[in-house]
Amino acid sequence: MREAYQSQLDGLLEELAVMCTSVGTAMRKATDALLDADLSLAEAVISEDMRIDDLRNHAEEKSFALLALQAPVATDLRVVVATIHAAGDLERMGDLALHVARAARRRHPSTVVPDEIKPYFAEMGKVACELAHKAADVIRTSDLSRAQELESDDDAMDDLHRHMFTVLMGREWTHGVAAAVDVTLLARFYERYGDHAVAVARRMVYVITGHMPTAADA
Repeated sequence: MREAYQSQLDGLLEELAVMCTSVGTAMRKATDALLDADLSLAEAVISEDMRIDDLRNHAEEKSFALLALQAPVATDLRVVVATIHAAGDLERMGDLALHVARAARRRHPSTVVPDEIKPYFAEMGKVACELAHKAADVIRTSDLSRAQELESDDDAMDDLHRHMFTVLMGREWTHGVAAAVDVTLLARFYERYGDHAVAVARRMVYVITGHMPTAADA
């Protein structure tokens, strides 16, 4: 019985890791769709979002079943509670990739992002995917140092997000209000994606140490 119970707990964490990989793939495809005005990629992200929602629902159902049937305590309870919260963060990361894909589809066949700032969004997409995959590593390895790395990695995303406002308010911006609104929203989607990845890492620190880190601990 104990082995079966432990297997269920391990299964919860593996489901979170799979979700990390899925939302990382979604953001990679969404970024490519955004930069290349690739309608097929945008449609793929939109259609695949339902699978991420299903993964969240399945993880939550298993977590609530364990709470009801096994009454976990200590570390086991932290695993269950962290799974419920982290699954929500990961589902929202999938939604943010979905928003990027929808923006690409809405403006197709035109590109949403002006050519001169595409490199910034390419870098934001790269950072986002790295955050998601590193979060998966943290979940699978319980590596506290890797979890702490996500905090500093997300700083790069925040810097890119802030720089976008400098670009938009500069005299060189000649693309009008509509493009500025698109860019502002898109940059916010990436910035929030990074925040949720960090939140997942903090949940894993909580599982390992029993202490929920805050930004002040980073």
